Amino acid sequence: MPVKPPVHNAFRSDQVLTELVHRSGASWAEVALTEAGELIGSAELEELAAAANKHTPVLHTHDRFGHRIDRVEYHPAYHELMRLAYESKVHSLAWTEDRPGAQVARAALSYLWNQGENGIGCPHVMSYSIVPLLRANPQVGPDWERGVLSTQYDPRHLPAQQKTGLTVAMSMTEKQGGSDLRSNDTSAEPTGVPGEYVLTGHKFFCSAPMGDIILLTARTESGVSLFLVPRLLPDGSHNGVFIQRLKDKLGNRSNASSEIEIDGTLGYLLGEEGHGIREFISRMTHCIRMDFSLASVGIMRRAVTLAVHHVRHRDAFGRRIADQPQMQNVLADLALEWEASLLLSMRMADALDNEQESSHARQLLRIGVPIAKYWHCRRANHFALEALECHGGMGYVEEQPVARLLREAPLNSIWEGTPAMMGLDFIRALRRHPETRDALFEEIHAGSSDDRGLTAFADALAKDIDQAGDDLEPHARRLMGQAAIGLQASLLRRHAPSEVADLFVASRLGRDGGVELGTLPSQGVVLARIAERAVPE
Repeated sequence: MPVKPPVHNAFRSDQVLTELVHRSGASWAEVALTEAGELIGSAELEELAAAANKHTPVLHTHDRFGHRIDRVEYHPAYHELMRLAYESKVHSLAWTEDRPGAQVARAALSYLWNQGENGIGCPHVMSYSIVPLLRANPQVGPDWERGVLSTQYDPRHLPAQQKTGLTVAMSMTEKQGGSDLRSNDTSAEPTGVPGEYVLTGHKFFCSAPMGDIILLTARTESGVSLFLVPRLLPDGSHNGVFIQRLKDKLGNRSNASSEIEIDGTLGYLLGEEGHGIREFISRMTHCIRMDFSLASVGIMRRAVTLAVHHVRHRDAFGRRIADQPQMQNVLADLALEWEASLLLSMRMADALDNEQESSHARQLLRIGVPIAKYWHCRRANHFALEALECHGGMGYVEEQPVARLLREAPLNSIWEGTPAMMGLDFIRALRRHPETRDALFEEIHAGSSDDRGLTAFADALAKDIDQAGDDLEPHARRLMGQAAIGLQASLLRRHAPSEVADLFVASRLGRDGGVELGTLPSQGVVLARIAERAVPE
């Protein structure tokens, strides 16, 4: 008999997450997280996600009379997913709750929602991450912040001023430059009204193009600048944002990504003219990259839950697949990888909660976000494949949710900073802010007091960084990976049972670094307990 996906409370069944939320002072959010967990673990949500991915967005450039309309039609299931997500405050909780652990609570919501459907992650993370930017620009921000923080999803084709809630799109990349925003050709000319410009150009990627606000970069006389562009003008007329085509993507199919032409488009300057990249990076980037790290861990969590559930309910060669020694090793290794990744991603959210009061948190955030974003987004690809293989041939069929996870996993590694970009960011942190190096090793050593192996590992990593000197770039990925493992081991030493931390240290620090999952140096009852901790029977 085919094994149906598990129905469960995605929050309450996650012991690591519930402990973490309590430890971070965010217990006040447990009711909201429990409600979200019940929804996200339900059969109804899986049906919505499947429908939204099957019936992908459709572009309508013109109406039946030949007038330009530039609208993307989404399946009703996608709109329902968006409504439920925004109602849960996944995009807004961190900014509307002035309580300890607000960033951790919102991060937990994002992690949960990325177990349900990844296609709504892009809109809600852009709505979340734009808030610091709006608050840093009082001449523009107050007009938009209330709508962005609204929990009412409003997909109507109306001017922002007439809507109950707003969504955000982002379009930076151009075909000639890719990640190099300094090569942008899109131009911006001042209108004569302070802060207002008219933009002209072409953008190769626009994520969620039906957003009420589009965040754009364009070149002024002073250089590349950052602009807020309303999709519709206050009178309801078109604001010169023309959708040229939708991208036919490998994954993330429920969400629309497009190319857009910008022609006579009104935009409002954010930050200082000529310093748009700095404004974007300093106000938004760490929030977005932290969230993509969490999204990858959400994929891991969903994948391990599906894999464990499947093999517990299938027999082969006379016994449950879950009881086969090789499968026990794989499941335990998946559980280790997921728990370590969740602790590191949520440690970044905790640092964000405390960055104003703690220099250590601020410096850890600066170097830890690119490390976590690089490592988790890369590891999620291998993780999803291993989880799919636990299903055998069934996993390769689109009827199984794990197949969708395999297609989703690569996107987070590319979006908002490829591995190469994360390597450059890691190097910049070490070179320009030497105190980030101190924060990194202080964090690793916080869990190494009784672990000579972790101490030796940290010392070797510090030596590698120092010996590389000015030649860090060729070694960036190796060093980021080692830093991620060191941070994860330290966090497990502090917050996980000793047998979990022991096995992680033995497999990641002393052997092949966990490159090949299912090769743990242990067997039997210990492996079963670790899998049970991750996914209770």
